[in-house]
Amino acid sequence: MERDGFDMKKREATGLGANLWFSLSLFGLIGQMAWAVENMYLNIYLYKTVTFDPDAIAIMVAASAIVATLTTLTMGALSDRIRKRKIFIVGGYLVWGVSIACFGFITPDLVQALLPGFEVIATTVVLIIILDCIMTFIGSSANDAAFQAYVNDVTVPSNRGKAEGLLATMPLLAMLVVFGALDGFTQRGEWRLFFFIIGGIVIVAGFLGLFLIQDQVPERKNAHYLQDLIFGFRPSTVKGNWLLYLIFLSVCILGIAQQVFIPYFILYFEFFLGLKDYVLMLASILLISSIISVVGGRFVDRIDKKGFLMISVILYLVGMLLLYVLGRAWPEFDLTAAVLTAGSGILMMGTYLLAMVVLNSMGRDLMPVSHVGVFVGIRMVFFIMIPMVVGPFIGSKIIKNSSSTYTDEFGVIQSTPIPEIYLGGFLAGLLTFVPIYFIVRALRTEEFKHISFPAGEGSSNES
Repeated sequence: MERDGFDMKKREATGLGANLWFSLSLFGLIGQMAWAVENMYLNIYLYKTVTFDPDAIAIMVAASAIVATLTTLTMGALSDRIRKRKIFIVGGYLVWGVSIACFGFITPDLVQALLPGFEVIATTVVLIIILDCIMTFIGSSANDAAFQAYVNDVTVPSNRGKAEGLLATMPLLAMLVVFGALDGFTQRGEWRLFFFIIGGIVIVAGFLGLFLIQDQVPERKNAHYLQDLIFGFRPSTVKGNWLLYLIFLSVCILGIAQQVFIPYFILYFEFFLGLKDYVLMLASILLISSIISVVGGRFVDRIDKKGFLMISVILYLVGMLLLYVLGRAWPEFDLTAAVLTAGSGILMMGTYLLAMVVLNSMGRDLMPVSHVGVFVGIRMVFFIMIPMVVGPFIGSKIIKNSSSTYTDEFGVIQSTPIPEIYLGGFLAGLLTFVPIYFIVRALRTEEFKHISFPAGEGSSNES
């Protein structure tokens, strides 16, 4: 079968090859290390060095999510139009690293020195959010738009489960690397060096991309950039690809559930549980969850995805509920509570990743191959923008309405992340069963049976 200039049967027979596996691993891992800074450590940086107001975190997360989505929509369509992914990946990673390093220069002390007439805290928050949006534009162009489309370019239905299993581990593996190797710098307040190191690593990855990335973008006839931008929002497109949009909706709801608590995840361990040395617990959660995702991803290509999806979502919700119960019901955070909390975290994170492996692999199989870059942008609306705009504000509302507080070193009473953020995630996640019901029903039909049982048969929807 020849599709868009590529021999798909040959690709299925030969697999991805060592170079492609290395490229996916490298750019997947380094990209997620950069996003770990944006999604987790900027929250901690803002909370510990600028302001304790959780709304500041929620606003920053929401703003970056909107920028990420708009960027991916426009840059993904542009990479389709010019049939180039490499220039976006290589150039993007190089500049992305520089933008990360720049965070080391935005501090309240420096702002006060350079802008003495401005309100220091508010100005510092605004500058961090602006730089975060700039960094997000660059990173989304390189990673969310170009790299994610590149993954679609070089994979096929028979190996996408393995590729998704690998990529799904990268956010947690990246967090593990950052926690294990670099968290000590943040603990000692050496934030500038922390940002410089991460930025330097991303720059090196961009340089390596010069030799590793080879464009394999399908050729399109009569491509129109402006028409491509609105293609995914047309009612006819939604109707013609309704199962793909249901998959996106499922990921969206699961993402909202996660974003209720994930921006405050580390802060919860440190300030509510009183676990100052949280690295070991988080490392165990991230490492074992990553292993679960890799192993599970190998099975996704071989067995029924419907059952995999249902079990993963149920256990994901159970994990969140257990974290809430443990946080509220356990009298003190002793060794037993620590083990049970780690186990619940592994259950929650590991099964969330498995659900993402299944949904992402099915979604890639259903993406119209003539508009991969466009649909990577549409995917961001559901995967990033809506969850990161809605979820953090739910979590912030829960935190600010609680009576759980502590007094900081300046004598100011501050809000503390509480176990109810996991309960909020659990309740939001229950809505996922609505689209999943229709997905499972569709996968039982002959039209979409190949998506549920992909091995040896099945192809992408080329509508």
